[in-house]
Amino acid sequence: MKKILVLSGKGGVGKSTVAVNIAYALAIKGYKVGLLDSDIHGPTIPKLLGLENVSGLEVENNKLKPIEVDGVKVVSIGFFLPSRDVPVIWRGPMKHKFLEQLFNDVNWGNIDYLIIDCPPGTGDEVISVTQLAKPEVAIVVTTPQSVALEDVRKAVNFAKKANMKIFIIENMSGLRCPYCGNVIYVFSKGGGESLAREMDVKFLGSIPLDPNIMESGEAGKPFVKEESETTKVFVEVVERMLDEI
Repeated sequence: MKKILVLSGKGGVGKSTVAVNIAYALAIKGYKVGLLDSDIHGPTIPKLLGLENVSGLEVENNKLKPIEVDGVKVVSIGFFLPSRDVPVIWRGPMKHKFLEQLFNDVNWGNIDYLIIDCPPGTGDEVISVTQLAKPEVAIVVTTPQSVALEDVRKAVNFAKKANMKIFIIENMSGLRCPYCGNVIYVFSKGGGESLAREMDVKFLGSIPLDPNIMESGEAGKPFVKEESETTKVFVEVVERMLDEI
């Protein structure tokens, strides 16, 4: 099983959406995939997969059984909260203990890839996940503008210290006008690729700012399951990653 960490320097860059769709792009290609939401304070995987009403997990042979959605095995802290409105008020040691239990007590079975969606930044949860899972690959998600890139540098350097193979994906790269066909670079352009060159890591590609991505997330369905130009771009990004790893 190869473990892939999906992280970002800051919130709001579409990291969880990228993590979910990487998992499903791999599953569509025939791989057996697990998806772990390790964002204790803001788990969004249940929303993105239409699993908001899940409460708890079944226990089978003294292990937690992930929920399987269209071939992907899913676990999120959101499954264990009494309500979506309840904040998790834990200090670092409590977070580490919970994540340790997740890694020890979940029966992922025979999977090829475990995609781990991390919270923004490089705080307690990301450190604990790195120590416990020892992921081989880090995918750092950014948007093109400089304010996001400043934080991404920290995430890349964190992954370097953990000896992970590092890739950068630029999300929300450009919006194609449905009327004139021109691309509008709402958040600038090219920042992710130039940062990858600067930090000597692999750039996988740019994902457009596509309203269909938002709509599919709101509907709880991965956008890669629908044919579109954005899906083609995303699948190419995943194929580049597979070629490298």
